[in-house]
Amino acid sequence: MTLHPNRRHSLALLASLAATACLPALAAGARTPMEVWKDPNCGCCKDWVVLMEKAGFAVTVHDTGNNAVRAKLGLPQRLGSCHTALVGGYLLEGHVPAADVRRLLKEKPKALGLAVPGMPVGSPGMDGPEYGGRKDPYDVLLVTRNLMGSEVSTQVFTSHRS
Repeated sequence: MTLHPNRRHSLALLASLAATACLPALAAGARTPMEVWKDPNCGCCKDWVVLMEKAGFAVTVHDTGNNAVRAKLGLPQRLGSCHTALVGGYLLEGHVPAADVRRLLKEKPKALGLAVPGMPVGSPGMDGPEYGGRKDPYDVLLVTRNLMGSEVSTQVFTSHRS
């Protein structure tokens, strides 16, 4: 069957519009889901969430604090920070940079996740104007469980030295 040139043009235009209309849905579907538990009043946590959203994560926030979820996930208090997240089956604790999260999701190590203990100045979310450009060195730790699952150990995943 041969289509009239105008009909062919109309079908091509319709197909183009349909594809364009689907782009936002495809883009939204490409965002990696992330769930975050934080204190409702913590400004640095909010800043970190904004950075994760800008990096392409679809973030759901629970303003209920993070101590209970951190304990439930088996992360020791010594590795704690002000917020805890889950992404791709991994735990994230504290101000982990988006590039390190992407690397974790790409490499898929056998691990509990990543942690930046404390709140190092200069890490994502702890880098606002109130810190005057200060950047303290810090490590992102890969957190693993022993074979029995009762103890965790860490090794440096990435060192951030500016």
